[in-house]
Amino acid sequence: MASSKPLPLFDLVRGREVRTVLNNGVSMPVLGLGVWQAPPGRATREAVQLAIEAGYRLIDTAALYRNEASVGEAVRQSGVRREELFVTTKLWNDDQGEESARRAFERSRRLLDLGPVDLYLLHWPVTGKRLASWKVLERLLRDGECRSIGVSNFTVAHLSELLDRSGIVPAVNQVEFSPFLFQRDLLEYCRNHGIQLEAYAPLTRGEKLADPVVVRIAQRHGRSPAQVVLRWGLQHGVVEIPKSIHRERIVENFASLDFGLAPTEMAALDGLHAGFRTTWDPSGWP
Repeated sequence: MASSKPLPLFDLVRGREVRTVLNNGVSMPVLGLGVWQAPPGRATREAVQLAIEAGYRLIDTAALYRNEASVGEAVRQSGVRREELFVTTKLWNDDQGEESARRAFERSRRLLDLGPVDLYLLHWPVTGKRLASWKVLERLLRDGECRSIGVSNFTVAHLSELLDRSGIVPAVNQVEFSPFLFQRDLLEYCRNHGIQLEAYAPLTRGEKLADPVVVRIAQRHGRSPAQVVLRWGLQHGVVEIPKSIHRERIVENFASLDFGLAPTEMAALDGLHAGFRTTWDPSGWP
């Protein structure tokens, strides 16, 4: 059962910034900003700058988002030391495969212009290509071009296949995860194998924030429904990357770090699981 104490499952606390330690010893902030659907250019730059000013140190982008250059520019102009910030990007499906993956990584790294990438992920478990792509990521890690490597949208079956065929355990598995998509078995599998689970769309794109259970708990704490939903994930030991380009929501989301939910409240939120997804179901990828 989850504890009511703030963030009991994470290891490293620096003021209000909280980090977890990945299986390769690299520390990763537990709450970050996602920039999916953030338009490249000014909108992305301003969102990242606002997030860094609010205290975020994790920024998550991807080649698919077409805003890597804007993320890199905002990070360089932030005035925060590069080593304090953690930037993730991802290899898109069309670029998977042994030859094309390396070229795609070089393109992403050039657009970010931040030196070694803190975390590089396979965006989806592309059938027939994911194992070859992973070998490229392993080489990037060994060559020091990435500090950590991982996967995204991998199910237990995909992870089991990878662990059977690879010498390096992914540091992170980024998946859709919320009280309404409580992937308990996947969470336990990742914990048992030293893989940090990371949640995208933790706020269900706003579609479930009016749920009566969420609203009731939020009112009890004097918090917003978004903060309650984010806090639920944090107390399950999950890194989260809610997306927003709006100052008030960026600040509001970050405040989910500084309160706690009781065990009974965690259980009530656990009970909201209904298999609700906002994107593709990766279990259909053989």
